[in-house]
Amino acid sequence: MDDDTRTTRWEQRTELPLAVASLTFLASYAVRVLEPGLTDLLQTLALVVFLASWALFAVNYAVLWRLSGQGLSFVRTHMLDTVVLILPLLRPLRMVKIYEAMQRRHGKPRLALHARVIAYSGLTTVLLGFAGTVAVYQQERGAPGASMKSFGDAVWWTCATLSTVGYGDVVPVTPMGRLIAVGMMAIGLALLGAVTGTFASWLLQVFSREDDERPPGN
Repeated sequence: MDDDTRTTRWEQRTELPLAVASLTFLASYAVRVLEPGLTDLLQTLALVVFLASWALFAVNYAVLWRLSGQGLSFVRTHMLDTVVLILPLLRPLRMVKIYEAMQRRHGKPRLALHARVIAYSGLTTVLLGFAGTVAVYQQERGAPGASMKSFGDAVWWTCATLSTVGYGDVVPVTPMGRLIAVGMMAIGLALLGAVTGTFASWLLQVFSREDDERPPGN
């Protein structure tokens, strides 16, 4: 059995466990941040789940690296897995990859290209938006001079940032909060560009198809 076949079989077997691990990571992280009043036992349990999901991704990364036989070039060819391992807050992106793999199992995607881009962008926005909201709230709450005083403020700030509106009424003041904000701005611009470009391309195809179907002389 060659390396590509073994890698494909491993990825197929780990799709569901990694999807569960992605959601479990996000849930345990949110619990630790949003429910500080939990008992020490529950906080410890959430931390164990948090670290266990990280360990699962690390094991998956190591196995894929070993099966690929690519050496250091594996890092470049599996950039998403590398980024997800280094930056846990981007772990929800793994859900998009798993969704795409499940679509391929049916032989061809169920959605057209334009619909897939919009669906992936929407899924990415929701998952990363929630992760970023929790992360920035963790950094900002209780900070001197912070305008983000509640989780609702953090949600409002995330919506304004991802939509590239940026009202400025709620802004991060801590260094880590601002670093997260830079990432959220980049994500918002990328997703907005992807959706806008896809929609424009779809309109051009529709108008072009109508022109082709129009009888000559009209």
